[in-house]
Amino acid sequence: MKIYEKAPAKINLLLDVLRKREDGFHEVEMIMTMVDLADRLEMYELPRDQIVLSSHAGFIPLDEKNLAFQAARLIKDRCGVERGVYIHLDKQIPVAAGLAGGSSDAAATLRGLNRLWGLGLSVRELEALGAELGSDVPFCIRGGTAIATGRGEKLESIESPPQCWVVLAKPPINVSTADVYGKLRAAEIERHPSIPGMVDAIRRQSFQDVCAGLGNVLESVTLPKYSEVRQIKEVMTKLGADGVLMSGSGPTVFGLVSKESKVSRIYNGLRGFCKEVYVVRLLT
Repeated sequence: MKIYEKAPAKINLLLDVLRKREDGFHEVEMIMTMVDLADRLEMYELPRDQIVLSSHAGFIPLDEKNLAFQAARLIKDRCGVERGVYIHLDKQIPVAAGLAGGSSDAAATLRGLNRLWGLGLSVRELEALGAELGSDVPFCIRGGTAIATGRGEKLESIESPPQCWVVLAKPPINVSTADVYGKLRAAEIERHPSIPGMVDAIRRQSFQDVCAGLGNVLESVTLPKYSEVRQIKEVMTKLGADGVLMSGSGPTVFGLVSKESKVSRIYNGLRGFCKEVYVVRLLT
């Protein structure tokens, strides 16, 4: 039997950092939602007890450095599964882009192996396993739209924002999440985005107010350091995107667009200097 799982990318409509915790993580408040740009995973059982991960993408590790591999080993160990699995990863989400591609792959692996091996784990149990792998993995297991607190693992599902086009642009650079958080001074943040304001805008399905409420305090670190990210944000705004924000720690920038007539202009304008540009929809 083969199991197929879709691993969608996420964007942060809002990302706020409250303080640095004693455990070294940061206390965050985020609103995350998913977009229709996804990796796809195929899984089937092997006759021998080992994990085999393959991919045609030549730029990702296929061993214990890969979060999908780590997820397979974790669920095998915790559930006492003494069977092997072959996982093929069709990689479409850009790597190290602030879109949680690796976390979503890990989440899809946990969901898929739960089905493949008939383990009967609940969503909450899968989320608890996922939290051991990374702060974004529980959200990627749950999906939809959610408020995330703690270090990102405490989730409250909310309704989806109004449907729109999403233009994603990733410059040809990598940004270290640990480095960005390490340089952030939470006590010095002057303006915090409003979780209640964004939740209210979503509840009212006000696209205009969702765009107005976008906010990411990590931009204060990434934008001054990486001019490419700042340029993409400026160009996307000038080309008419309704709301523009960096996702996660970057470097990907997304633009929310209500009218299809604007999309091609924004896409073509960005493609002039950025190869990785995607036009997708929200997963509502």
